[in-house]
Amino acid sequence: MNRYPLWKYLLIITVVVISTIFALPNIYPSDPAIQITAVNDKPVDEALAKRLSALLAEKKIPEKEIDLEKGKLLLRFDQPNVQLNAADVIKDELGKQYVVALNLAPATPKWLRSIGAKPMYLGLDLRGGVHFLMEVDTSAVIDKNLNPFVRDIKDLLRSKSIRYSLVARKGDTLVAKFKDANAAEQAFNALNSEFRQQLDITQDSTGLEIHAVMNNKTLTEIKRFAIKQNIVTLRKRVNELGVSEPIIQQQGLERIVVQLPGVQDTARAKEILGATATLEFRMVDEQNSPFQAKSTGRVPASSKLYEERNGNPILLKRSVMLQGDSIIDASSTFDQNNEPAVSITLDSKGAKRFAKVTGANVKKLMGVVFIETKITTNMVDGKKVAEKVTTEEVINVARIQEQLSKRFQITGLDSTKESRNLALLLRAGALAAPVYIVEERTIGPSLGQENIDNGFTSVKIGFILVLIFMAIYYRVFGLIANVALSLNLLLIVAALSIMGATLTLPGIAGIVLTVGMAVDANVLIYERIKEELRNGVTPQTAIKLGYERAVSTIADANITTLIAAIVLFMFGTGAIKGFAVTLAIGIVSSMFTAIMVTRAIVNKVYGNRRVNKLSI
Repeated sequence: MNRYPLWKYLLIITVVVISTIFALPNIYPSDPAIQITAVNDKPVDEALAKRLSALLAEKKIPEKEIDLEKGKLLLRFDQPNVQLNAADVIKDELGKQYVVALNLAPATPKWLRSIGAKPMYLGLDLRGGVHFLMEVDTSAVIDKNLNPFVRDIKDLLRSKSIRYSLVARKGDTLVAKFKDANAAEQAFNALNSEFRQQLDITQDSTGLEIHAVMNNKTLTEIKRFAIKQNIVTLRKRVNELGVSEPIIQQQGLERIVVQLPGVQDTARAKEILGATATLEFRMVDEQNSPFQAKSTGRVPASSKLYEERNGNPILLKRSVMLQGDSIIDASSTFDQNNEPAVSITLDSKGAKRFAKVTGANVKKLMGVVFIETKITTNMVDGKKVAEKVTTEEVINVARIQEQLSKRFQITGLDSTKESRNLALLLRAGALAAPVYIVEERTIGPSLGQENIDNGFTSVKIGFILVLIFMAIYYRVFGLIANVALSLNLLLIVAALSIMGATLTLPGIAGIVLTVGMAVDANVLIYERIKEELRNGVTPQTAIKLGYERAVSTIADANITTLIAAIVLFMFGTGAIKGFAVTLAIGIVSSMFTAIMVTRAIVNKVYGNRRVNKLSI
């Protein structure tokens, strides 16, 4: 009566085997490691690995293992103090040609790594690392977005044939001046019709001036979009640190939280995260000599003096043809001569303007300016003062061969890596505003280890107490439930590892809660079996009815809890999401083990034979 078909046993065995394999990496500790990546096109190969190995041997610094994969070199060590000594030696040897980052690398055996088995990622509270609270420079956001309005207002007035004497910015206010009240009135109506969604527009008492400021809705949208762009850019930059599962999320309207588990080199992290970059497209001033302007210091009023990568001066027009916020896509590619290039796609507004400007400047030179802003902190009179340092560099000068519109290419790049980096910058960092760190916390690995030990101790205690209770109260059936509970923990760990989820202290709390909840289904089933036995049915019938009649109750209880976990994940942040993930996985795995696995074991123990009494 109580027998399973062969396919169900095979399914259970398959799940157990796969779960065991993918849970195995979690028993191996992490190694203190140094990750080396190239800044430009410097080679990261076997030759570099042998060179560093020889260097460490010369300095009598023993390395555990050297791995080379996907353009990165990973050196593993046995002790953190050996790792730190090796990092100092390697940095002195490689200089600024390579990024040398401290990290903690999983010690998973190669045969497990070859099939994609990885350990769970540990959160900041378990692994240690750094926490940054970064604030967006809102004044820079406003400044960046006000300038285009000056150009747009001028274009609108010209298109309406409205004469004006001045359109300019005064602080955060846009000012338009007119010689007669009639022109001012026409301009006021035109501006209100065109920009009332973005600007608050007023006339002064003379009726000859119009003032416009960004309204609150526009400011909020600009800040929100700038934060989103910054988050994308920061995620890309964090990859340079080799951080597994970083947490980068918005906090309020002007701040970003960055958590980097396992990072020990906080100075390098601050250097990478603090920089902000953008691009501008400008026409080259070919009428004046840049060398003369540099030597005399006399720069034409309509131009600005820059330097190319080779150090040569170059004059570019002050008027910006195109800014990065018009770019909706960019990808690394090759031009017709098989040289590295970047393919760019613009939005409709940017394409329209770019087509107009480039169409009027065919056969003339255009420059691409890379602008990077870093926030440095200096001590002034005993207080920390944040200071913006901006560098501008012309990374590309090309002649416009034809009118450009929605899609075009940037050529003349030095390498494929530069084209990939430029494409990445165009996609992700176009509108990123300067940010500065307002709060920094470092959590040491020892404190993280203490959290891990305490968390797993709580799991062990809860697990053992449940095992003892079930074994005493339900006897043989209790032991079967204990087997299922052990498998349930294995499934949770395997699922977290396969998903690449991050385990935090709240996640451990979710596992502890799951341990207690996992036996609920078995308690319901076993009590139902005991009730059927009291009603006088045979043991085999009691087993069958107990499982069949308890399933609907178990499903209802677990589905409602699963819905709550999904809601927590959707609307929660950070730690709450971690709790929701482990809880949801625990619910699904406990239903599988409590219903299907225990039934399979009970069928093997009691099925297909006469039974007069159940040990329950």
